[in-house]
Amino acid sequence: GIPFCPTTCMYCSFPSNPIKKFEGKVDTYLSLLEQEMEQVSEVFAGRILDTVYIGGGTPTTLTPSQMHRLNEALRRYFDFDTVLEYTMEAGRPDSITKEKLAAMREIGIGRLSVNPQTMHEETLKVIGRRHTVAQTVEAFHMARDAGFSNINTDLILGLPGEDERMVAETFEKIKELSPDSLTVHSMAIKRAAAMHDFLEKHPELESKNTPEMMESAMRCAAKMGMQPYYLYRQKNMAGNFENVGYAKEGKYGLYNILIMEEVQSVAAIGAGVISKTVHEDGLIERCANVKDVSLYFSAFDQVIQKKRLFYERGI
Repeated sequence: GIPFCPTTCMYCSFPSNPIKKFEGKVDTYLSLLEQEMEQVSEVFAGRILDTVYIGGGTPTTLTPSQMHRLNEALRRYFDFDTVLEYTMEAGRPDSITKEKLAAMREIGIGRLSVNPQTMHEETLKVIGRRHTVAQTVEAFHMARDAGFSNINTDLILGLPGEDERMVAETFEKIKELSPDSLTVHSMAIKRAAAMHDFLEKHPELESKNTPEMMESAMRCAAKMGMQPYYLYRQKNMAGNFENVGYAKEGKYGLYNILIMEEVQSVAAIGAGVISKTVHEDGLIERCANVKDVSLYFSAFDQVIQKKRLFYERGI
């Protein structure tokens, strides 16, 4: 996990720390990741690695040289010979450059996410995205030009102030980009996110998702030649709907499928991540790292000790 972002989106409850504040500490963070990788790799020695997913935060806040460093550490401690899918969550279009895309290609990233969440400027400003629709389009085309043939796009239904017309317009613009997969999230208002307090102060900008919005998603996906391949639900979702992943043939996100099936152990590394062990009898146990990146720095020894105790119970 790379817990840094250009800015924190209003709806976000994931690990997200402003990169400007931590810019001088990213290399220190990577050093700790390498130490955690070493510990985890000892436990997982001999096990088959199916997928590698670099998430966040926004991993593309890393510089090209930092991406190379992270990749070299991953390949040093884990056997990539069996890896079927190597994904990086680029996320924010304003963090994507030609140089970073070139670095991602060089290190072997095969699947990439470019996530606008909406294609409306006014909504982007409200939710604190700090990028434009034009930047989304530019980032997507740069990724195609860099040689990426498996690009996912995330959208959120139920963003403040958006209605059926606005959502339909977003899908029309996404259809023009023609990503290889599309993840449609229903807005989940979490207490840890700034959105919770914002909507209490601005009830006129209610968060709503409707059957018409979900149908717009299905129609758009179908027109792009996609089929639904996974879904999941969370608490407090607008309209009581679900998150749905659509993909073109052969472009399904394997990591997403494995996570949903709950049949595979996950070796998660970094601030705010959750490791998972699936035992032979079907029992599932989880171990969460501290979410606060400053605490990850200061309490790193305790983080490692907790994880070792977790794994010593058996994987």
